[in-house]
Amino acid sequence: MPHRLRFNLIGVPQHIVQRGNNLEPCFFADEDYLFYLRCLSEAARNHACRVHAYVLMPDHMHLLATPRTRGGFAGMLQTVRDRYAQHIRHTYRRSNALWNGRYKASLVQPNRHLLDCYRYIELNPVRAAIVKHPANYRWSSHVHHALGVADELITEHAQYRNLGTDPGERHQAYRELSRDPLEPDVFKAIEAALNEERVLGDDQFRQQIEIAQKRKLSLAEAGQLFKQGGSYAVPQKPPVSRDAN
Repeated sequence: MPHRLRFNLIGVPQHIVQRGNNLEPCFFADEDYLFYLRCLSEAARNHACRVHAYVLMPDHMHLLATPRTRGGFAGMLQTVRDRYAQHIRHTYRRSNALWNGRYKASLVQPNRHLLDCYRYIELNPVRAAIVKHPANYRWSSHVHHALGVADELITEHAQYRNLGTDPGERHQAYRELSRDPLEPDVFKAIEAALNEERVLGDDQFRQQIEIAQKRKLSLAEAGQLFKQGGSYAVPQKPPVSRDAN
């Protein structure tokens, strides 16, 4: 079965998941999590990607990021994937594959679902019953968004910054958002878009993607990039981040 074509749209957030091979662990000690985050931070800078939210779980990871250059997203993930796999091979003398094939990805409509994806990602440890509160999990971006703990990896998206006029207001507003689980229909929509690698958004956003990709998408193709390696900017104002200026 042929692989789905990858998204490669500049300025559009992508939600990705990468799982361990055969659902086995891919992080084994604190040093592994720290090494992965260092690799991700360096690769994001080198490939001009802005990371908005993440969680590293024992057997998989989630990431929400926006590429700013052609091929930046794929380049960032490939760099991290290879460096981290090499680290695991050398540290634990492992020879089997670390990752379960290719990552899965979906495009995210910023003004409709971006903060939903933040919550979906950062509440993962709670759903997995690892912790009772997301602030108690060390390997996610929640403490940055909810408590103001500095995280050099994170570039705050405009939708997050719109939660308040100053950091304190934003942290309080985000804590309130995170108190309750996602609504079931929103949760299912995020999961379906990610697992089927589709666009997460309304009809208007999907039409913008079609214009950007310069062709009409069928329902089965919605959200897929029609041209391998192509790069087309969606005709909308790009997201603003704290380091945009």
